Amino acid sequence: MTAGRALYLEVNGLSTHAWVRGSGPPLVIVPGLGCASWMYVRVSRELARRRTVYVYDPPGHGYSQGLPHLPDCIEQLTDHLAAWLDVAGLKGAPIFGHSLGGEVAFDLAARYPQHAGALIACAPTGIPENPSVFAQLVRLLLDLPRERLGLLVPGLRAYAHCGVRRMLKLAHDQDHHDTGRLLPKIKVPTLLVDGTSDPVIRLWTLEAIRNAIPAAYVCQIEGGTHALPDVFPRAVARYTLDFLGAVKH
Repeated sequence: MTAGRALYLEVNGLSTHAWVRGSGPPLVIVPGLGCASWMYVRVSRELARRRTVYVYDPPGHGYSQGLPHLPDCIEQLTDHLAAWLDVAGLKGAPIFGHSLGGEVAFDLAARYPQHAGALIACAPTGIPENPSVFAQLVRLLLDLPRERLGLLVPGLRAYAHCGVRRMLKLAHDQDHHDTGRLLPKIKVPTLLVDGTSDPVIRLWTLEAIRNAIPAAYVCQIEGGTHALPDVFPRAVARYTLDFLGAVKH
């Protein structure tokens, strides 16, 4: 399996990084809150067996440049992703969003309907319940002991780079980002993936999303935690690739 290559593009004046590996039709991975491209190595390697995988770093995350005031909200993350897809020539590619990246993927498909060919939302947070930041923190702390030890150092490195201020502002914005209003506008095929041992996401949350999106499907991975792409990369990749094959994306 190829190790891949770094891709840097200037988007709205910001140097924006993505890690690219594999060959075949494109697939874009959008990380969760504070996460970085290096946290998705395991799942991207599995997906790269049949796809050209772009692991995108949002502004202020991973190796991408940010500004003190950017991004401050989910809509800014979405706007930058849409601009990056245009610059990268990936408009209409399938989008794989993990955790907060799932919410960004929903926002993209609703507000930029031509930019996403299909959606895979893996453990999408904050929808539709939008718990308080404190509640989210408690749930994440409950989840940490269940995750792979090898993810701890890369995760802490990513969070330190993103910064507490930026992460808190983005988390707080979930209270104001009306995703519930946007979900019915999503018309592209959508797959919702979650784990049965994820304390952050509840099954009823995914059921509510499926009811709001006409073309949504739900699958669960037995024993899966919130960091599904890292702990169960083969299962996540299998569901993703089978889904994209079925919807011809």
